[in-house]
Amino acid sequence: MARERVCEGDRDLALSHLDVSEPKRFQNDTIWPCFERLRREDPVHYCKDSPYGPYWSITKYHDIMKVDANHTAFSSERGITIVDTPEEYRTPSFIKMGGAKHEEQRNTISPIVAPENLRHLEGLIRLRVNKILDSLPRNDTFDWVDKVSIELTTQMLATLFDFPFEDRRLLTYWSDVAALTPKIGHVIDNWEKRRAVLSECSDYFTRLWNERVNAEPRVDLISMMAHSPATRNMQPREFLGNLMLLIVGGNDTTRNSISGGVLFMNQNPSELRKLRDDPRLVPSAVSEIIRYQTPIAHMRRTATTDIMIGRKHIRRGDKVVMWYISGNRDDEAIDQAKSFIIDRKNVRQHLSFGFGIHRCVGRRLAELQLKILWEEMLNRRLDVRVVGEPERVESNFVHGIAALPVLIAA
Repeated sequence: MARERVCEGDRDLALSHLDVSEPKRFQNDTIWPCFERLRREDPVHYCKDSPYGPYWSITKYHDIMKVDANHTAFSSERGITIVDTPEEYRTPSFIKMGGAKHEEQRNTISPIVAPENLRHLEGLIRLRVNKILDSLPRNDTFDWVDKVSIELTTQMLATLFDFPFEDRRLLTYWSDVAALTPKIGHVIDNWEKRRAVLSECSDYFTRLWNERVNAEPRVDLISMMAHSPATRNMQPREFLGNLMLLIVGGNDTTRNSISGGVLFMNQNPSELRKLRDDPRLVPSAVSEIIRYQTPIAHMRRTATTDIMIGRKHIRRGDKVVMWYISGNRDDEAIDQAKSFIIDRKNVRQHLSFGFGIHRCVGRRLAELQLKILWEEMLNRRLDVRVVGEPERVESNFVHGIAALPVLIAA
């Protein structure tokens, strides 16, 4: 009923006053009617007044693809989120770059998720998944996010960075601080507190860098950056920016898809039965989980020239927000897009990883972790039952689940 009331209330709003950026809408899961209205009535929508200033919403699948693939007309250099970070707190990273420098820095770290290295990592991931699943309590409620989603992704991040394993939960903490905007009422309620926490992250990784820059090159992200001509002379702010990109990128997609998958299978028991009856559907189910969750709700670009999208005139300097979360529910591009269907056709054709030169570099690793997790859950005939409402993240950027109470029947 709450969702219907929100939908009716938004229908009464003048379209020009509709602002889909309010984080509470994502936290209470009432954002969907807002995007439905925009896709139907004004798919390229200008919001003149919001807490983040004026911005364009791109809400349909094919329009999002056009923007994302055109990195010349739509630049990421002024930021990738709807938030305008104050100049003194901005950190450059390769996702905020174009041209040769972007390509060189991206290519520096991409070998760690190349097919050959993923084959090397697969056995380790399976070993860790088995250990995590075997340690879970039976017939006792626990938080799936903490014990499985966070633990698996944090262990993987620690491996990719060759980060001290006993301190791995610091990676989760730094990721959460980096991905969320300072807000009154939160622990991190201003930009200076955020900078102080991320400075601790930078100091920790600088120690690791100094150890590895004088050692033989190894296959971990810090060693790769320390020994590559494209990254070894980065300034501290650029080093921190790339660290945050890799930590958040390696954490949020997988963590929230692990959580969302369990929730969606509970909400759609017929799809879970399909998967149990035919485990060969696991790769398809993984793609559908990632689409349906859409762990990164949006990406922002800035127009570098006057351009037309969807018969709307976007001007140079305008803020343009691609709502992946909306495009992934666009019925004109995805059949029955509002339904969770693990064996749908063209299941990999979703927006969750983006398009163009900034497409998620770690997407295959994210899919591999989810694939192995579901394979091992099926092997154990693990009956994971959601026994309470999910606690969602208050964010219009990370579409996340903060806690999910579950019980595993013995």
